[in-house]
Order: sequence, then C-alpha cells, then structure tokens
Amino acid sequence: MRNELDPSQMPKHVAIIMDGNGRWARKRLLNRINGHEKGVETVRTVVRTACQLNIAALTLYAFSTENWQRPQPEISGLMFLLTRFLDSERQMLFDNHIRLNTIGQIERLPDAVGRKLASVMAETASHTKMVLTLALSYGARTEIVDMVREIAVAAQQGTIDPATLSPEMIADHLYTRGLPDPDLLIRTSGEQRISNFLLWQIAYAELYFTPTLWPDFGKDEFIRILQDYQHRERRFGAVPSTAGL
Repeated sequence: MRNELDPSQMPKHVAIIMDGNGRWARKRLLNRINGHEKGVETVRTVVRTACQLNIAALTLYAFSTENWQRPQPEISGLMFLLTRFLDSERQMLFDNHIRLNTIGQIERLPDAVGRKLASVMAETASHTKMVLTLALSYGARTEIVDMVREIAVAAQQGTIDPATLSPEMIADHLYTRGLPDPDLLIRTSGEQRISNFLLWQIAYAELYFTPTLWPDFGKDEFIRILQDYQHRERRFGAVPSTAGL
C-alpha cells in the first residue's frame, strides 16, 4: 500500500486532532484512562509511520486549554501517561532522528511534566528528520491573543512598525514559528469541527474527518488518507489548472 503513495506529493506537515479515546473506552465499559492508554499506542504507530514516509512535521493535539475543565483524576492520569510516553519513546526519537517540540501554555503543566518535556526537547534539539510537536494546554485563540500582545509590546518599544505588519510577521509571533503551515488536518471520531486548533495556520490546509475513534486509527487508514490528499487539487485561491479548456 505504501508504494501507491507519491513521495513527491507527500504533505510536509500533518496535524491531527486525536479524538475519541473516551468513547472508545465507554463502548467497552472501560475507564476513560484505559481509552487514553490505548490512544498512546496509536500515537506510537502514527509517529513511526509519518517518519517512515518522510513527513517533515507532525503536530498532535494532545491536551487543550479547555481540557483543564475535566475531572482532576483524568487530568492526573493524562499527565502520567504523557510522562510515561516521554520515557518510553525517548529512544525511538533518537533512533529515528525526530525532534520533539511543544506548543501551548506549557507553564500550566505540572512541574515534573514540564521538566521532562524540557529535557527530551533539549536532547533531541539537533534532530532533523522530523519535528514531532505536541500541542499541550493549547488553544488557538489564546495563541492569537499572545501573538497580538507580543506585537503590541514590540510596537510600543519601537521595534515593530505596525504599518509594516504582514502575514509572515504574524506567523513569526505564533507558537508555531519556524514550522510550515499544515498541509493536511485530520480529525478522528466523526466530529467535524476544528475545536480551537491552529486557526491561523490551517487557512489553506486540506481537511479530512474520519469516523474512526482515535484508539482504532492505524497505519493503513493513515496511508489511505494520505492517498486521498494526493488526489486533491490545492489551488490556494487560484483557478483550476484546466480552467478555460
């Protein structure tokens, strides 16, 4: 199946809203944390597949700013799973030359989780095959507010002239600075909404919504979605190449 993909048409950046862990667990009369545990296995599969396919950047929506409203036991369980993932996958990041990156209000995470993230990011900082970005305590509206505040302060200090503002300058003040905009956004579980994720960055991304719950999402479906992406015509506002014929 992999041979059916055109390496020259591979998206540079894939972003995924990983949704459905709780529903997966509920359908099996399990605890929600069991669903999150199963979801971590899917993360491993998708990260390895993306790296094998030479996708340069993969961004996973792991924990939103709204997720802080969940019951404390679930939040604690998620933080534990994140720490365990960083420990268990550290060698995989090295073996595959993957750089770990994070976006979001990382300062809101428990100190132990923040230290672990900082450690793994520092250890993988020189890796160049793929950037794995975990969106943690992330919300796009908060990101945009932070961007506006940062530019406003720079304007007050005289280091930015508001008259020269451009989309490129705004992008340079977002959490994702240095990353290309996503070419493809995937959301699992059948929900067809963006949920406050990368609102600026996905302006021209191709969107794909699958009914598959995240713990059931696998390599074969990921590849099928990439095949679908490669058959889409991305015009970025221009007319089709066959227009007028």
